[in-house]
Amino acid sequence: MSVLTYAEALGLLEQALSFGINPSLDGIRTLTTALGVPQDAFRSMQVTGTNGKTSVTRIAAALLSAHGQRTGAYTSPHLVAYTERFVVDGTSVDEDEFAAAIVAVMSAVEDTIAHHAETLGLGTDAMDLAYTEFELLTAAALRLFRERGCMWACLEVGMGGRWDATSVVSPEVAVITGVGLDHTDRLGATREEIAADKAHIIKPGSVAVLGPGCQGVEDILLRRVTETDARVVRVGLGDQDVAWRVTVVPDRPGGEMRMDVYGVHAVYDGLSVTAPSYQAPNVATAVAAVEVALGRALEPDTVRAALAGLSFPGRFELLSEAPAVVIDGAHNHQAAQALASAIVEAFGHRSPIAVLGVLRDKDAEGIVRALAPAVSAFVCTRNESPRSLSPEELAGVVERVTGKPVVTGDSVESALEIALGKAADAQTGVVVTGSLYTAGLARALLG
Repeated sequence: MSVLTYAEALGLLEQALSFGINPSLDGIRTLTTALGVPQDAFRSMQVTGTNGKTSVTRIAAALLSAHGQRTGAYTSPHLVAYTERFVVDGTSVDEDEFAAAIVAVMSAVEDTIAHHAETLGLGTDAMDLAYTEFELLTAAALRLFRERGCMWACLEVGMGGRWDATSVVSPEVAVITGVGLDHTDRLGATREEIAADKAHIIKPGSVAVLGPGCQGVEDILLRRVTETDARVVRVGLGDQDVAWRVTVVPDRPGGEMRMDVYGVHAVYDGLSVTAPSYQAPNVATAVAAVEVALGRALEPDTVRAALAGLSFPGRFELLSEAPAVVIDGAHNHQAAQALASAIVEAFGHRSPIAVLGVLRDKDAEGIVRALAPAVSAFVCTRNESPRSLSPEELAGVVERVTGKPVVTGDSVESALEIALGKAADAQTGVVVTGSLYTAGLARALLG
């Protein structure tokens, strides 16, 4: 396949299945085999969990890089551009490099067509449609990390664990940040069922790092640990191996949190992170995971420097200060509860205006119930996803929960304009949330 531009590479991705999950690892294994099994060229850390997995992936990758390990981080979804998903030593790949990785994967698809079309019962012009976008992107990330000479790859699971494309790797470190009710149509209707699915990232030879959100279903995860003869490190659980203490919470949007982490091998005190305190368990989980990965204590000054330089795109991210505009991709009840606590920390009694855009397959009512006590008003909108609730449907949910009339905006841009006007009158700020798609649009609008 010839060299393509970034736009042409995105056009190829559009031919794939945009959403969903193939209940098999055969597709991704076929692709990576055709690419020369790139995942064997580096060591892997796989991160799953209902909430916090992107942050833990980013933090762990930053800590590994800071300790001299060339590290790739693969996260999803992106806020503005696909290139955000592929990061090497803290820097996103450029558009040409992204396009080259997609070309290599699509060439592997063509090889698959040539060798297996008859076996698979597919026409040669339909083979690419058998793959999800996430499978293609995962294969591209693995190849790219090999080409860049990565020593470690930190891979965020897209959904669940058992059939996720990232599970083509056999991770040395398998991190489960927590288990909540999300993607119930695919992963199961209970926390127990979802935990059983996520537990499959724990493989023979892995060390399982279980975050505090696993409380209540840890027995299911520990059963998998026993079955695979893996080892386990617990963060913030009953008989914990790793704990943390927040010493200072932010008092403004964009403020710093200070904390100590009591790790597997050492205590790391005086850590400063530009983030709400809801990131504290994610920091502790990432520190534990990297201690396990390196098999030793980390350098305290190196940890401090790496965390001080971190940003969290789309996670209580301050985009402007006068007035304060914050975006947060909270897309389920649990994440919205964490966001509500962050709003109270940062805004105090000056409750902000919420611009809310939620996908149809999410728990809109749970999100609204969690946020309502922390915000003064909602402006409901839609994002550009075809799965987005309409502003009117979402306003109906808000009115049912709060008993108050709600303003709507046909787009994130118009809703943001309305909210900024209300915030100016109330001398407060704006929080854009409900989905990473909604947060990403606001980020693009505000630069």
